Amino acid sequence: MYVGAHLCTVAGNMVGLKPSDVPPPLGVKMASAGAAACIADLVTFPLDTAKVRLQIQGEKSAVEGIRYRGVFGTISTMVRTEGPRSLYNGLVAGLQRQLCFASIRIGLYDNVKSFYTGGKDNPSVLIRILAGCTTGAMAVSFAQPTDVVKVRFQAQMNLDGVARRYTGTIQAYKHIFQNEGLRGLWKGTLPNITRNALVNCTELVTYDLIKEAILGNNLMSDNLPCHFVSAFGAGFVTTVIASPVDVVKTRYMNSPPGQYKSAINCAWTMMTKEGPTAFYKGFVPSFLRLGSWNVVMFVTFEQIKRGMMVTKKRLETSN
Repeated sequence: MYVGAHLCTVAGNMVGLKPSDVPPPLGVKMASAGAAACIADLVTFPLDTAKVRLQIQGEKSAVEGIRYRGVFGTISTMVRTEGPRSLYNGLVAGLQRQLCFASIRIGLYDNVKSFYTGGKDNPSVLIRILAGCTTGAMAVSFAQPTDVVKVRFQAQMNLDGVARRYTGTIQAYKHIFQNEGLRGLWKGTLPNITRNALVNCTELVTYDLIKEAILGNNLMSDNLPCHFVSAFGAGFVTTVIASPVDVVKTRYMNSPPGQYKSAINCAWTMMTKEGPTAFYKGFVPSFLRLGSWNVVMFVTFEQIKRGMMVTKKRLETSN
């Protein structure tokens, strides 16, 4: 009982942490972003897996007689046919991805934004978009192999009689490198850079603008409700803009060698064989996942960052 009460008190204090008077250093922002993104992935990973399954539906090699219908129908079908653990296929690679990816794309955003403005306050929307595109592209270039492995794990079925492409994360990295070379590990980099440049600039810029509008009009204080509303709004806008590129990225990265000549060829094949609606396959799980991921990530990010600054200040005071 005491431990539970203590945890509730700590959680309540974390929610109530105020912004630091001193801007957090780069290390604090990168560490906070990486940790918060991993927590968000742990919470929302089944939605991401359902999204991937819906996105690849329509490819003969991916269906194997099983039909997915809607977000929760997909999750239900996977649990029934493959077991609950299938919802977390690729989680290890997903956490590896977030540690590399989020720490760069989110942790570096403020610094890159400041670099483009020469340290001036109140950057324009164009500068914010440029900073978001820059950190998104940097993150993909570095973390692409983890994304390839994550997507392929999420796409493969754990069914009796169905051959599995990979049995473990390390084996997957080795197998891809041995059979497809470095190009295989960085497969889909261009559509992924495009997708994540869109996601990153839309997500971070929209979050920035919504948060500033709320605070500027004194609708809320700079705390959890404000972060929640800003993150949810950013998630919806981002899903609408980035979904078509996300579907192409998923299919291209999951495809065996030779199925598509390029990401553009993958997009053209989808358009001619399945029509324009194929680009919005998995939209609902994409929004549920991205919206909930944004809420968990940004709220946690703000609180971890502030918590680290409070701890840093206390340590400096004690010394």
